[in-house]
Amino acid sequence: MDAKAPNGERQHVSIKLWPPSQNTRQMLVERMKNNLSTPTIFTTKYGSLSDVEASKHAKQIEESAFTSANQHYEQEPDGDGSFCTDVCCECSKLILDVLKNGPRIEEKESLKPKIDSAETVFDISKGQRAFIEEDEAQTLLSPLKEPGNSYTKICFSNRSFGLGAARVAGMILASVKSQLKEVDLSDFVAGRPEAEALDVMSLFSEALKGSHLRYLNISDNALGEKGVRAFGKLLQCQTSLEELYLMNDGISKEAAQAVCELVPSTEKLRVLHFHNNMTGDEGAIAISEVLRRCPLLEDFRCSSTRVGSEGGVALSEALAECKNLKKLDLRDNMFGVEAGVKLSESL
Repeated sequence: MDAKAPNGERQHVSIKLWPPSQNTRQMLVERMKNNLSTPTIFTTKYGSLSDVEASKHAKQIEESAFTSANQHYEQEPDGDGSFCTDVCCECSKLILDVLKNGPRIEEKESLKPKIDSAETVFDISKGQRAFIEEDEAQTLLSPLKEPGNSYTKICFSNRSFGLGAARVAGMILASVKSQLKEVDLSDFVAGRPEAEALDVMSLFSEALKGSHLRYLNISDNALGEKGVRAFGKLLQCQTSLEELYLMNDGISKEAAQAVCELVPSTEKLRVLHFHNNMTGDEGAIAISEVLRRCPLLEDFRCSSTRVGSEGGVALSEALAECKNLKKLDLRDNMFGVEAGVKLSESL
C-alpha cells in the first residue's frame, strides 16, 4: 500500500503476512483448543473434548496447517498471502471433523476397550496412541474371545500393532470374522518399520479373509502399492462393501491401479474417500474405472490428490454415470479448464 513519508512524499509500504510469529501460532492453538472443549453450537451437537485431548488435536491441526501454508509460501513468496484464507478454512473443517469423530469426555473407564452393548462395538482407539505387543494384545482383545459375544463393529485405530500383537489379533479376528460388519484399521501400524508393517497388514488381511463387511477403513497407514496388495485377500473377498476409506495412504498411480484390480465388487458401494494421496493423473484414471462400477455411489472424496487435467477429465466422465451422487469433494487438485468444463457437464 502507499503511505506518506515525513517529507510528504508517498512511498510504497509492504505488509508481510507470512510467516506468523510463534506467539500468533500459540494463540491460534489456544483458540482451537477452546473451540474443541468449551460450549459452542458444534460441541453441543457432537460433544466436547477434554482439555488434554483438545490441546493435542489443536496442536496437530495447527502444525498441519502451518506446514501446508509454508509450502504455499515457498512456492509463491511474493504472493498476496491469500493462501492463508484457504488454510483457515481447512482448520475449521478439521476442527469439525475432530468433533464428529471424537473422542468424547468420558470417565476413566474410557481407557478400557469401549463396549457398547446396544451397538455391539469393540473400540480400543480411545486414549493416547500406543504401541501394542503380544502380551498386551492378549489382555486388550480378550472380550472378543468371550463365547457368544455379538460384536459386529471393531475399531483398532490409534494403536500400533507389532508382529506379535498382530498374530494374537489375527487368531481372534478369524474366530469372529463371520459376524463382523464394520472394521476400522486406520492408523494401526504407525511408527513400525515398513517390512513389519506390511507383515502386520498381511496377517490382518488373512485373518479377515472371507468376512462380509459393509464398512472398511484402512486410512492413515502409508500403504502405497505394497500396502494395498498386503490387504489384497481382504479386499478381494468383499462383495457387500458400502463404505471404503483410503485417506492419507500414499495412494500413488500404482497403488490406485492395485485398488482398481483388488476391489472387484463395488455394486453396493455408497461412500468412497481418497483424500490426501499422491494419486496424480494416471492414478485418477484408475480410480475412474472404479467409479464406473459404483452405480449406487452417493459420497465421493478425492481431494488433495495431485490430479491434473487428464485425470480430472477421466474422473468427471466417470462421475456422470454416478446418478445417485449427493456429496462430492474434489478440492485442492489442478483440474484446469478442460476438466472443469467436463465436470460441469457431468454435474
